[in-house]
Amino acid sequence: MRLGLALGYWGRGPNPDHLSLVQEAERLGYASVWTAESWGSDAFTPLAWLAAHTSTIKLGTAVAQMAARSPTTTAMHALTLDHLSGGRALLGLGLSGPQVVEGWYGRPFPRSPLTATREYVDVVRQVLRREGPVELAGAYHPLPYRGPGATGLGKPLKPITHPLRPGLPVLLGAEGPKNVAQTLEIADGWLPLYWSPYRPDAYGELTVPEGFTVAPMAQVRVCADVAEGLAPVKAMLGFYIGGMGAATRNFHADLMARMGYEEQARRIQELFLSGRREEAVATVPDAFADEISLVGPRRRIAERLELWRKGPVTDLLAMSPDPESLRILAELNSA
Repeated sequence: MRLGLALGYWGRGPNPDHLSLVQEAERLGYASVWTAESWGSDAFTPLAWLAAHTSTIKLGTAVAQMAARSPTTTAMHALTLDHLSGGRALLGLGLSGPQVVEGWYGRPFPRSPLTATREYVDVVRQVLRREGPVELAGAYHPLPYRGPGATGLGKPLKPITHPLRPGLPVLLGAEGPKNVAQTLEIADGWLPLYWSPYRPDAYGELTVPEGFTVAPMAQVRVCADVAEGLAPVKAMLGFYIGGMGAATRNFHADLMARMGYEEQARRIQELFLSGRREEAVATVPDAFADEISLVGPRRRIAERLELWRKGPVTDLLAMSPDPESLRILAELNSA
């Protein structure tokens, strides 16, 4: 099982420790580093910066939001980063939810998310393969555009720049069983947000193709007190399950429900949306936070790591700001 480092997105500003953390991860043999975006910092620019200060570690987006860019724009970002980094780019994409798509990007959330995702990936792959002008008679991403307001002058175009790797890997962040099934069909990899080695059936039947990447994120912290180590995990879950979506449509809460915690998920939403955020975080079950993370003393993490190795996971993306935890995880994974 390969290891990666997940940096997430920025808070109020860039983290001054990220560069040294990534360089340490590269030194320790971590295979990849991943950035994210929500409604603040973007996912691609930090990777370009990291590419200039590293030499071997792969550079992935987990995830770049599809609503933020047309598929051709995203493909341009990916092929540019791939050239600048010497072939180290990994393109992770996610649809996000109605709250962000409509509230931040000012676009309608697709009525058929599966179709929209399939079309997006199709266009990205056409750009990267550069076999001919990019064309798609799509419902969401038609090229050329011939809909309302069109001049009729648009024509299919072929990218000017030759991509470094026509087969640059495309991964998808997917949560619902149908979305996961499609991901296994059309993508090179899957980026689960919450992965529990105890509940792989929460995502539906997983028949993973040979060479397919399964790369879940997990908070990792080596510490004496398990409860202390779970505190940031619960804080993250409280925000995502309670606030990353509307009361009537929150994909993260739905996933937690499918993982056996439906009553708690709805209660977290209720508390968070009513402004009682601390209570929402406290309501996150320790058991749920624990099974999707690796926290506690070294021996405990070593024992639980074996469960991650037995399933379909090919890459464990560690969310950890602590170089010592990254070092110990690398030692345990190579043992």
